[in-house]
Amino acid sequence: MFELCLTCPQALVEPLSEALDALEAASVSVEDADAQTDAEQALFGEPGMPAPQDGWHRSRLSALFASEALASKALALLRAQDIFVACQWGGVSAVPQQDWVRLTQSQFVPVQITPEFWIVPTWHEPPSQARTLIRLDPGMAFGTGTHPTTAMCLRWIAAHGQSRAAAGLGRVLDYGCGSGILAIGAAKFGASAVDAVDIDTAALEATAQNAQANGVRPKTGLPDTATGLYQVVLANILATPLQVLAPLLCARLAPGGHLVLSGILERQAQCLVDAYSPYCALSVADREDGWVLMTACQ
Repeated sequence: MFELCLTCPQALVEPLSEALDALEAASVSVEDADAQTDAEQALFGEPGMPAPQDGWHRSRLSALFASEALASKALALLRAQDIFVACQWGGVSAVPQQDWVRLTQSQFVPVQITPEFWIVPTWHEPPSQARTLIRLDPGMAFGTGTHPTTAMCLRWIAAHGQSRAAAGLGRVLDYGCGSGILAIGAAKFGASAVDAVDIDTAALEATAQNAQANGVRPKTGLPDTATGLYQVVLANILATPLQVLAPLLCARLAPGGHLVLSGILERQAQCLVDAYSPYCALSVADREDGWVLMTACQ
């Protein structure tokens, strides 16, 4: 593979990307040309909020081509176009051969939830101190244990599963199951039954596959398949849908049951307290990196 690099203003990112694609680039990536400098710009906003801007003032485009001839031809054709006079053109260079699968896998390592509870990718050996583990690889659905919202939920499951070892967690609902990691964790820590529901069929497929790989059997389905009452209701989504779901989630909670909500920024906690106040007394149970875990006991 051969790489063609250039720097351009934001207004030219889209036309250049389209032109490179038309000239048989195998891929085109875009990044902040001022990354790691004082001029670096934050592009993405908080969850549920619009991005503060559409792109960077100066972007670095990297296009990969199957041959040096294709890359050199693309460079010559684009440099001749008046529209691209504002671009700074780099040369064409060979991309060293790498084991991309191994390189990708090296970015994902075992995640500690508690000293004895770990999330471990399938290509890693479990840590020696792990007594309970979930085997989970990065995939299409949200939830690998690395994000604070997921980690806080799993810590809650582990703590309450251990403290209620005799009775177990009871019947558990994982609402918005994503990868199924919370449903799997609940099953590992003594739930008598687990229902994992989501509006995304890809998430349901991921949950079923991950559960099978971990030797547990939650029942998966669309949200309307969750019926009856649950001793634990888990929902790791985002603050806005959690507010809308307040009456539905609380209606599924058995007397004495636990409601566990995540995906909430610290500044959003009071909005959740207000939304759930007609049904239960919600409070912050855990904090990590600007996120909170909120719980209530029915």
